[in-house]
Amino acid sequence: MPRMVRGALIQATLCESATSPPEKIKQAMIDKHVDLIEKSAQQGAQVCCLQELFYGPYFCAEQDTKWYGMTERIPDGPTTKLMMELAKKHKMVMVVPIYEEDITGVYYNTAAVIDADGSYMGKFRKIHIPHCDPGFWEKFYFRPGNLGYPVFDTAIGKVGVYICYDRHFPDGARCLGLGGAEIVFNPSATVAGLSEYLWKLEQPAHAVANQYFVGAINRPGSEQPWNIGEFYGQSYFCDPRGQFIAQSEKRIEDDIVIADMDLDLIREVRNTWQFFRDRRPETYGAITEL
Repeated sequence: MPRMVRGALIQATLCESATSPPEKIKQAMIDKHVDLIEKSAQQGAQVCCLQELFYGPYFCAEQDTKWYGMTERIPDGPTTKLMMELAKKHKMVMVVPIYEEDITGVYYNTAAVIDADGSYMGKFRKIHIPHCDPGFWEKFYFRPGNLGYPVFDTAIGKVGVYICYDRHFPDGARCLGLGGAEIVFNPSATVAGLSEYLWKLEQPAHAVANQYFVGAINRPGSEQPWNIGEFYGQSYFCDPRGQFIAQSEKRIEDDIVIADMDLDLIREVRNTWQFFRDRRPETYGAITEL
C-alpha cells in the first residue's frame, strides 16, 4: 500500500493592527489559526504547518523591545500547550513557529513539532539570521539556532524544518536529507522583489537535490510594521522531483494548501537518481574551512 500523507499549509493575514498591544495581536492571531487548523482537519490533513512567527506581525521590520513580549517558553508556554491539545484533538502532526524564550533575554526563532497524539517531539531553531537594511533586523530579536538539523519521527513520517532565510543555504537542507527527512517544512515571511523569483526556485531545488517533499509557507498581503513591500503568499508543496503538487494562487488572502504526498515516491526517485550514493563528502572540506 502507498504511504499516503495529506498535508496542509496555512498562510494567514494579520487580523489585528500592528499598533495594537502585542498581547492583543497574539491572541487574535491564535484565535484565527485555531479556526484555520480546524478547517484543515476537516479536509483530512494529517500534518499541518503554520507560517513563520504565526501569532504576530513580521515585527523584524523595526527594532522595538515591545516585541520581546511575544516570547514564550517551549514546550511549557501556553501556545505550545494549546497546539498539543489541537494536535491530539485532530490526530494531526503540527509544525508551530513560535518566538521562543530560552532564558530571560535569550530568544530564538523556533518551530515546535508536535505528534498526532499531542506529544511534544522537539524543536528547530532558525540557524541563519539575516540582518540588513531595509527591514530585516532579525539579530535584534533572535540568536542563531544551536540545535542543529533535527529530524522528527512522527506518526506520518520523518519531518524536518527549515525557517525562511535558512532556505538560501543548501547545506542545512542536505543535512535534513541525510538525517532521513521525508517532508521538510519551511515557514516563511518573505516579500516581493528578488525573493519572489527565488521562492519557486530554491526549495524545489532542495527537494530535487535531497529527494524529499517540501512544504513552503509564506505570509500573504501587507502589514505593519513592514511598510516597504508586500508579502506574496503563494504557499506550495513540491515532490522529490521538484514538481509542484499543490500551490496557492493567493497573494494577499488567507489560504489553506492541501496536498496528498506518496512517501513511497522518495524510494522510487532515489533508486533512479543515486545522489546520496554518489556523494563525495571527503572532497567537500572547503565548505567548512572557508
